[in-house]
Amino acid sequence: MNRLSVRLVLSHLLVALLGALATFVIVRQLAPALFDETLRRAQAGGPRGPGQGMGQSTGLREQFATAVDQALLIGALVGAGVAAIFGILAAWRLIRPLGRLRTATHRIADGHYDTAVAVPKEAELADLANDVNSLGRTLAETEARRLRLLGEVAHEMRTPLTVIDGYVEGMIDNVLPTDTASLGQVGEESRRLRRLADDLSALSRAEEGRLQLAPARVDVRQVVASAAERLRPQVHDAGLSLSVDCGPVALTVDADADRLSQVVTNLVGNAIRATPVDGSVSVTCAARGSWVEIAVADTGEGLAAEDLNRVFERFYRVRGRTSIATDSGTGIGLTISRGIIRAHGGELTAASAGLGNGAVFTARIPVAGA
Repeated sequence: MNRLSVRLVLSHLLVALLGALATFVIVRQLAPALFDETLRRAQAGGPRGPGQGMGQSTGLREQFATAVDQALLIGALVGAGVAAIFGILAAWRLIRPLGRLRTATHRIADGHYDTAVAVPKEAELADLANDVNSLGRTLAETEARRLRLLGEVAHEMRTPLTVIDGYVEGMIDNVLPTDTASLGQVGEESRRLRRLADDLSALSRAEEGRLQLAPARVDVRQVVASAAERLRPQVHDAGLSLSVDCGPVALTVDADADRLSQVVTNLVGNAIRATPVDGSVSVTCAARGSWVEIAVADTGEGLAAEDLNRVFERFYRVRGRTSIATDSGTGIGLTISRGIIRAHGGELTAASAGLGNGAVFTARIPVAGA
């Protein structure tokens, strides 16, 4: 009784039987009365002997009722049979696409994400088939990202591990001296691995929406200016100029100051690596309606139109960028930064006039109480 096909057939039978029963009751009650009325009118038009009309009327009435009962019984049985046939056909037409959907979901569960379901004509089943196909595509993309992430992490770890292994073997074989410089290089690569591990942990929390925030009422100007000024020595060492302008009016938001500082540090650090000597980096913050915007602009290599969204993908490297060889970053700073801004209810976007024309990264977060 729990199978859908059986329930569909029984529902058709029940409808047919209820219709037959209603027809039987109505006809059984009305037909004799209508017959008596018709016979009474016929007999009123001609002569008849005593008791003759009454006896004939009763006999005809009983014969008529029996004939009606038999006809209704036959009709009910034929109707129930026809209803059963149509119920079986309807159940088959419904169960067949559901069976295909069931087979497809089993294949998707087994890892065959390219499995596609034929879309039936029925609107409801078509919506369900489209949802299953969409689920398969989404799972395929997720699996591809997972495999790509594993390869990217292995690639990012390979370089510092190779350097550490080379220095250690050189010192063991007395090819390299065990001095401050050599040990310092090993320590630098170890710290790079540590940064990669910390960034991967932050990336995981950001993408899963598990970033731990400690929001408080803060003035964005102080957070942004403090984070940018800490990087001023690096800006000068790179032969660049840095300008910070957050205006005279307080920009109050409910945010985690340390996380916002992390975003500004990532954005300014990326701007330093993307800008050649004699270039400039500018940091501004201002109110825009119910939003506070933090913008980091540079006069560096710029971004092509197809890279404006992809730069936020983990480990993505802009093609043809000259600073990649000397880039010490882990390649996921922008991904983490966007996750932090989104956790605050805002958005981080990139804009550029094209290659060689610099880029602007803008973080928007709601003002306090908005």
